[in-house]
Amino acid sequence: MSKKVARVMKIQFKAGQARPGPALAGAGIQMPKFCSAFNDQTKDRMGETVPVVLTVYEDKSFDFVLKTAPAAEMILKACGISKGASDSKQTVATLSADKLKEIAEYKMPDLNANDIEGAMKIIAGTARNMGIKVEGLDA
Repeated sequence: MSKKVARVMKIQFKAGQARPGPALAGAGIQMPKFCSAFNDQTKDRMGETVPVVLTVYEDKSFDFVLKTAPAAEMILKACGISKGASDSKQTVATLSADKLKEIAEYKMPDLNANDIEGAMKIIAGTARNMGIKVEGLDA
C-alpha cells in the first residue's frame, strides 16, 4: 500500500550545509533527520547550491530528490564573476562554447530538452539574460 502524500516542497540548500530552520519548519518532518541525510548525500558537491524536491507523507516520513545546481550559478562560476549584469543589454563576461556544452551536459537531466543542442540553447538563453556573451553559437 502506498503512502499518502501530504505535500511536495521545492527548496534549496548549500551542499552539505542543511540546517533545521525556517525553510524546513513548515514541512512537518523531523528536521535533523532530513538535514543529516541531505548533508551525507551532498558532501561531494560542497560549495554548490543544491535544489531539492521534498515529498512529505501524512505519517511524517519523507523522500527527497536532488537536482543539479542552478544554471545561473554554474554560468557565473564558469565566467569567474560574482554576478550578472543588471540590464541584459550590458555585457559583463563571455562564455566559451566548450563551457556552454559542459554546463548543458551536466544540466541535461533537469532540462526540458531532447538533445544536447536544445540544452545548449536553454543555457545560452540564461547566459544572455545575465548579460553574458556566448561565443560560437548561432543566435
